Amino acid sequence: MEWRDEGILLTTRRHGETSAIIEVFTSAHGRHAGVVRGGTSRKIAPVLQPGAQLDVTWRARLEDHIGSFTVEPLRSRAAAAMGDRLALAGLNAVTALLAFALPEREAHATLFTQTERLLDLLGQGELWPLAYLRWEVLLLEELGYRLDLGACAVTGTTEDLVYVSPKSGRAVSRDAAGDWADRMLPLPDVLRGIGPAPDNEVAEGFVTTGYFLKAHLAQDLGTKPLPEARARFVEAFTRRL
Repeated sequence: MEWRDEGILLTTRRHGETSAIIEVFTSAHGRHAGVVRGGTSRKIAPVLQPGAQLDVTWRARLEDHIGSFTVEPLRSRAAAAMGDRLALAGLNAVTALLAFALPEREAHATLFTQTERLLDLLGQGELWPLAYLRWEVLLLEELGYRLDLGACAVTGTTEDLVYVSPKSGRAVSRDAAGDWADRMLPLPDVLRGIGPAPDNEVAEGFVTTGYFLKAHLAQDLGTKPLPEARARFVEAFTRRL
């Protein structure tokens, strides 16, 4: 069995004396693991940094084996992240969430393309938080937790939509929420792609996407908690408000 693809490095762990097991997110083969022979060497180890774009070739005797990777670096994103605390926290959040949430070996080509574009914006502090919020919305959608924010779930109106139902993920208008308003999640305009994107609205958006990541996605995956890297990024972002 053999295939070749581009991948974004998600995780690396030592394997034996000189090898490493890596997980990459590829366009055609999804989240995929494999052994890199000599992955701890001075030549290869610097290439195997989270977020790195790699040309990978995977080989195995049988399809269900872990197999082995040969890797060629396409571009590193470490430099853009290391000089900026928020960028580093964001990079760690993206790779941790993908490693946590993606089913193994299931292709998500649209999500791969948007992840690649998001990571290429690292270091552009004015653009990155909004791009990351939109990426979380897409991640939820790709994994079956689409937020339906176009019209009120109760009345059907498209006016004065200010809440999201924590149960259904649908928009709710101010009037329709009534006595349930304090149990609703915020729906800032930025989540609907309307108007400018002030940081306080982006922060409200993180409250809503974070709820669905934790209470729906993580819960459905079993006992694993949502990666702490996501909370650390949101905390780093909100500290600058």
